[in-house]
Amino acid sequence: MTFSDAELDRYARHLVLREVGGAGQAALKAARVVVIGAGGIGSPALQYLAAAGVGTLAVIDDDTVDASNLQRQTLFGDADISTAKVTAAAQALARINPHVTVEPVAQRIDANNAAALLAGANVVLDGCDNFATRLTVADAALAARIPLVSAAVGQFEGQLGVFRGWEPHLPCYRCFVGNDPARADASCADQGVLGALTGVMGSLAALETLRAIVGFGDDPAGRLLVADLLAFRFRTLSLPKDPGCRCAG
Repeated sequence: MTFSDAELDRYARHLVLREVGGAGQAALKAARVVVIGAGGIGSPALQYLAAAGVGTLAVIDDDTVDASNLQRQTLFGDADISTAKVTAAAQALARINPHVTVEPVAQRIDANNAAALLAGANVVLDGCDNFATRLTVADAALAARIPLVSAAVGQFEGQLGVFRGWEPHLPCYRCFVGNDPARADASCADQGVLGALTGVMGSLAALETLRAIVGFGDDPAGRLLVADLLAFRFRTLSLPKDPGCRCAG
């Protein structure tokens, strides 16, 4: 894969990294990442994935921009209110990097369309805001053997994990959260969330997506990163594979 002079200038700080280099940047350019949700997590994640040169970004969200989103969803401004989030996101990402292809998908992902919407992805980044959708996305990613980067936030706390449950000793998302799709969701509207926290977790989710494509550093799969920003603390927890989970056969 070749790069134009403009791309070489744009990605120069990646190209000089031994762990990325030309081969890693070429892998990013060839990659397709599906991002579930263009909200608090998806917004900063999409910005950094586009800036990094991920070749194709499919953005799935059926919502429109609301004034209450602007405290944390940094892709959008006042002019985007009442616009479909995926439309506004595509326009914003084109301004960030014209070398990236954005596929806006203005629909809700569910069990009937998940396999088709994730087809061809190298990585799935899930930043959606409800548990039932998270399980649907996780099941589809597991079935297709696509690495899943899952991030969540609430008030002052965030969580981030990378899941490849088809591998013998690694957990899937259900090993972590269980199987209850009726679990009550605590929304940002109900509980609140610190806007900058979503930026932290969305950026970390973008970093782990890039790691999954390029392959630099330590493998984070099988661990959970927990950020407690009231306590100025990050913790890493081990996530064992559940022998009773469907991913364990």
